Amino acid sequence: MKKRTYLAALLPFLILAGMFEILPVFTIMVKSFMPESGELGFTFQNYMNIFSKPLYYTAIRNSFIISVVSSVIGLIAAFIGGKAACEKGGKAKKVFMSVLNMVSNFSGVPLAFSFIILLGNSGVITILGRSLGVQGMAEFPLYTVWGLMLTYIYFQIPLSTLLLIPSFDAIRKEWKEAVSLLGGSSRVFWMKVGIPVLLPSIMGTFSTLFANAISAYATAYALLMNNFSILPIRIAEQFKGDVVQRPQFGSALAVLLMVMMTVSILITQSITKPKGGGR
Repeated sequence: MKKRTYLAALLPFLILAGMFEILPVFTIMVKSFMPESGELGFTFQNYMNIFSKPLYYTAIRNSFIISVVSSVIGLIAAFIGGKAACEKGGKAKKVFMSVLNMVSNFSGVPLAFSFIILLGNSGVITILGRSLGVQGMAEFPLYTVWGLMLTYIYFQIPLSTLLLIPSFDAIRKEWKEAVSLLGGSSRVFWMKVGIPVLLPSIMGTFSTLFANAISAYATAYALLMNNFSILPIRIAEQFKGDVVQRPQFGSALAVLLMVMMTVSILITQSITKPKGGGR
């Protein structure tokens, strides 16, 4: 009877998950194998078109590079920030966590708009740079891949830091003292003990950052619109094109995006899986 009560309480969640997660994914997968004419049938032509046309191959490559680079930089910054916050502790850590919680939700169109205000052609920092004669400030390439990379790194750092900070609690003070007594430096401790202990958390955080970056759409579109080819923008234009809509082809692109995210998670799990029967 108790088990049935738990299942009944879980039923609304299962219905919502089925309607808004499982069913849409299943529909997209089925539609990706349908002909673009809209007729019933089965075809691989949509997937063949993705890799035969440079526009979409370039979008996949750009999304992959931007996601990996921004995730790696975000992880490095998160590791440094998380290490400093945990070593400092106390009130400083609480303030740091509060700031992270606030800025981690700042993304999408508001983030792009903020960068335009600061670093756009008539941005505050741009105008200041012109008045001071600082070339780097006056001509910052915001509306290029470098500007897009900067915005991605900006929203990756708070998220990665929030995910990584709790894992530093696994680092025991006794381990540092033991390494110090054996003549090892702080660098030796982190290379031989600290980072290996944190590796599962680091790889898990990287997987989350990669998925977060490769699926980001609003920031990139608000900043560059269709002027730079990435996968989420190419997917969106298949469903809301003013002239031609290609939902079957767009579904194939979406499936490819899901596959890339799934592969990154599987690779992370295989790297962090305990060896030799460890638990």
